[in-house]
Amino acid sequence: MKNYKLKINGNEYNVDINEVEGQEIKLDVNGTSYIVTVDQEIKQQRKPVVSTPRPQVTPAASGNVQKSNAPAAGSKVTTPLPGTILDVFVNVGDTVKEGQTVVLLEAMKMENNIEADVAGTVKEVKVRKGDSVLEGDVLVVIG
Repeated sequence: MKNYKLKINGNEYNVDINEVEGQEIKLDVNGTSYIVTVDQEIKQQRKPVVSTPRPQVTPAASGNVQKSNAPAAGSKVTTPLPGTILDVFVNVGDTVKEGQTVVLLEAMKMENNIEADVAGTVKEVKVRKGDSVLEGDVLVVIG
């Protein structure tokens, strides 16, 4: 989900874009849901999951999901298509293996396992269960 703060003719609006499909955009403006139709189809470019090789490490015990306050550097696990987060399987500080499922994403009425492309420690979890995400959004940062 993308969030924008707009000021139009002196009025402030909080706009959450929930889903973009073809010529339709599902969004919330100040908490009210709308479906907007645009005159041209919005083409979204498919982005691959970006990763940087890291050494293999052993898993650690899991904790609570939380965001790190420090700036994250490392491999960014991104979503390959827009959808809704059904579950998050990692927490900040967890150690993950390459190929381990970190997030469960529902997209086009199908469940998709989003996996870590590298082994390492989870530095940041950027989504929560129920969040809407767009193609290319960063889900988890592994360092």
